[in-house]
Amino acid sequence: MTVPGPVVLSVREMSIRFGGLVAVASMTFDVHEGEVLSLIGPNGAGKTSAFNAITGYLLPSSGDIVYLGQRLNGLRPDAVSRLGVVRTFQKTSLFGGMSTFENVLIGLHKRSTQQPLAIMLGLSSVTRDEELLASRACEVLAFVGLQDRAQELASALPYGEQRLLEVAIALAAEPKLLLLDEPVSGMNPSEKASFMATIGRIRQLGITIVLVEHDMRTVMGASDRVICLNQGHIIANGTPQEIQGHPEVIRAYLGERSVRAGR
Repeated sequence: MTVPGPVVLSVREMSIRFGGLVAVASMTFDVHEGEVLSLIGPNGAGKTSAFNAITGYLLPSSGDIVYLGQRLNGLRPDAVSRLGVVRTFQKTSLFGGMSTFENVLIGLHKRSTQQPLAIMLGLSSVTRDEELLASRACEVLAFVGLQDRAQELASALPYGEQRLLEVAIALAAEPKLLLLDEPVSGMNPSEKASFMATIGRIRQLGITIVLVEHDMRTVMGASDRVICLNQGHIIANGTPQEIQGHPEVIRAYLGERSVRAGR
């Protein structure tokens, strides 16, 4: 049995309410360094709400979210990102009128050390910085397999490659903890298989991954651990094999046919 790494993210008794609606109820779980953890559950189970709270897009009604000893409650999304917690979104959020390469450059913005005055004066340090960022953007595109699409408009990419570009932008921000919200949505089976290999390469970089996904083959093939939510509550937390056979999970979400498909 693999010994889990140290805890990098700790969610304790987190609840999220929208008026009288409880989206997440007293959720408690840990994310360990180096693992791939998936959150699954029916639509409306609270998965994306949990992502939004962790990354600063929602303020929890109660509870604590702690990343490497730093309490995230109340921090803005940009502050959370600077700490190393980076996410993608359920719906594609690209700059469609810009090239694939330019989109990744935007993701690299926090690596730039230049001040506005230096840029206006055209100092040589600005040129060196731009060359380094361009080189890094090419490396990131090659990592996700989009190097041949660098000069194409983001809006012209097939949907599956747009999802990959979102991952590339997130990687450009140098995450330590990467949250992926339905990354294989819209991908064909071949693209999904390729993306699972990409997840493996990302974790080899030392990046911890939390995944929200409905595709059970991807979840069961890529995850070390799976948490199943239903109506804002955690109903199961275990290995893919344990989740596949968990009676509450089968009743609430998977169903016998889906469980077999994930094997």
